[in-house]
Amino acid sequence: MRNQHRRPSFGRDSTWLASADVVAVLLAFVGQLILARALLSESYGLFVIAIDLFATLFLLLDLGLPTLLARDGPRQPSAIWSGMMRIYRLQGIAVLIFVPITVSITLMQSVHDSLMLIGAGVALVHIASYAPRTALRAAGDARFESLTKVIERVATTIGYAVLFVNDSTDVVAYATVFLIGAILGLLIALAGAYRICGKSTERTDSTELGVDWISKKGILLAALPFAITLGVLPYVIRIEKFILASELGYDEVALFHVAQLAWLAGLLVPQAMRAALLPVLGASRNDSSLFNQHLDRVESICFALVPIGMLAGAVIVWILLPFGFPGEYFDGTLGASATDVFMILLAGWACTVLSVPSYTALQAGEKPWLFTLLILVVVLSSTVFGLILITWGAKSNVGLAIEMAAYASVASSIVMLVVGIALSRRMSQFMQRGFQWVATLGLVFVSCWALSQQSFLAFVGVGLFILLPQGLRAMQTIVDQPFEEMYVEAE
Repeated sequence: MRNQHRRPSFGRDSTWLASADVVAVLLAFVGQLILARALLSESYGLFVIAIDLFATLFLLLDLGLPTLLARDGPRQPSAIWSGMMRIYRLQGIAVLIFVPITVSITLMQSVHDSLMLIGAGVALVHIASYAPRTALRAAGDARFESLTKVIERVATTIGYAVLFVNDSTDVVAYATVFLIGAILGLLIALAGAYRICGKSTERTDSTELGVDWISKKGILLAALPFAITLGVLPYVIRIEKFILASELGYDEVALFHVAQLAWLAGLLVPQAMRAALLPVLGASRNDSSLFNQHLDRVESICFALVPIGMLAGAVIVWILLPFGFPGEYFDGTLGASATDVFMILLAGWACTVLSVPSYTALQAGEKPWLFTLLILVVVLSSTVFGLILITWGAKSNVGLAIEMAAYASVASSIVMLVVGIALSRRMSQFMQRGFQWVATLGLVFVSCWALSQQSFLAFVGVGLFILLPQGLRAMQTIVDQPFEEMYVEAE
């Protein structure tokens, strides 16, 4: 293969993926700013619901297969392309069965058919892009995967800007631009995957990826835990918006979404870490000592990232969000301030970052069903917390209901952290760092609450920077890799 001497590396790949996500997030921020200014708050809220609805429903079509490829691909790079094509064949069957039924039911209940159809198209294209992007990452070329994300976002943002300059207020036009950007990202990802994995004369059959890939039944059963997880995972970050839409209306959804923007941008960091860590853990899943060395290193890095991310998030939101978005999202016109709501959500971001080692260990481990169980518990808790807190807040006033939606999100993040540590059997490692865990979480919760109340108590968060040196040392630590006779780390 053209990159036969290259393999997944957590440090290098997470840097590429996180860097690309930072650029993509900045562009997405500009895009959301344009949407918020071009569209009425109700139209903006409807746009968000249309995109999120199909992104949630159609994730079932993923079938968990790209995640399986990310786990098993690094052990047999020559079979990655064949594995990717096999994924497309299985997903194609699912599309023919599931999509017509889902779209028909949605259109029967829809208030804007054109927007819903475009939202469905965006979701399908994004699902199709997962396999080639995963193939690139499994083959050790996270650089090209990163490029596809940035190009997609650049095209979308430029399209939004062109419409805005021409005074367009048509929500369908903006959704169409989103679809075009997604298609461009897919085509580039396919071209890159073919260049890296498909043109090799050493290409082997997908059955070489492992025993799970021998039969269709075997591969579907092996991917089933990931498929179920992907089917319910989107609700973790969307359930509060769905409940708000039901209890209050689309204006409140738009405000909560604006508050979530920077929070979601921050979540790209743990997502990039998970994406880079999964192939590394997958390659060492049969060596428990090496497996735990990787997890201990990443855990130290996560602790160091918490204060950096919290400080950066708070500063960016205080300065950029009110500057870029209409005043109605911050002056209480819609019932609350998006800035204050974000400060509450920041605590959930910290818990999510600290959860990376445990939930990635479950994905890469011998019992991936435990990861499915974790996400089911998180979604259930998110739904229960959301229904109770938002409904209770709505009885008082709109602002309190929106704040309760943020607290419900934080509560579900705490559940993911605690249950993830328990299921991954890392309780002994947790106890070894017991004081560090308690102190960190305590400072996180106090400082985020203080930030939302604009209190000077927020300065207690400075104590979190004590963890920075251990994170820097962990980043410099080299962990021996398996299969040294097969691969050589590429610069």
